[in-house]
Amino acid sequence: MNGILFGSQYFGAALTIGAFMVGRVLQKKTGFVLFNPILVGVAICIAVLKVFDIDYEAYNHGAQFVSYFLNIATISLAILLYEQLTVLKKNFLAIIIGISSGVLASVASVLALSIMFGFTHQEFVTMLPHSITTAMGMALSEEYEGYVSVTVAGIVITGILGNVIAVPALKLFRITDPVAKGIAIGTSSHALGTAKALEIGEVEGAMSGLSIAVAGLITVIAMAVFSGIY
Repeated sequence: MNGILFGSQYFGAALTIGAFMVGRVLQKKTGFVLFNPILVGVAICIAVLKVFDIDYEAYNHGAQFVSYFLNIATISLAILLYEQLTVLKKNFLAIIIGISSGVLASVASVLALSIMFGFTHQEFVTMLPHSITTAMGMALSEEYEGYVSVTVAGIVITGILGNVIAVPALKLFRITDPVAKGIAIGTSSHALGTAKALEIGEVEGAMSGLSIAVAGLITVIAMAVFSGIY
């Protein structure tokens, strides 16, 4: 099976897109928050790989093309940001303070939990970059000698959770301003969260896309500071 799939350029991509579409249908028909397309898609992909004993490498041989287009989609968020340039200029200070606060809350919570559960320094730095994009998180984890594979898992889980609970969390805390919604989602759950922000609205999507880049840069500084604390 693995040998056959290694010869296919499309299996991984077809499985990924098909699983996502199943999630979309389930969400539309039921409206149940846990039937999030990304969450359902991940569960279906894992189940198929396990049931048919397919190696991840064979699956990723085709699925990597989906990742390629994801990078393009992320970059295209700059178009939305340009269209919302007036909003950005008007709220610039509030946006920077909001993103900085989000990053600080993220790394501080990791520090508190590490102390509470007695993590080693290596485990601590592994989890610090859990709210930024995979590429930056992997680089930071490797630089500070963390467990890169665990960092990636943490980033993916954070993104999925952000995508799933974004709307309920915004309603719970009565956050109604479009800029605040976008900043909150993008800072806490990177690209996967931004996908949900785009569903909510253009302003939310643009601000969330901006937050991905700015939060990543601030996290680089935060890692340098917090890695020396614990």
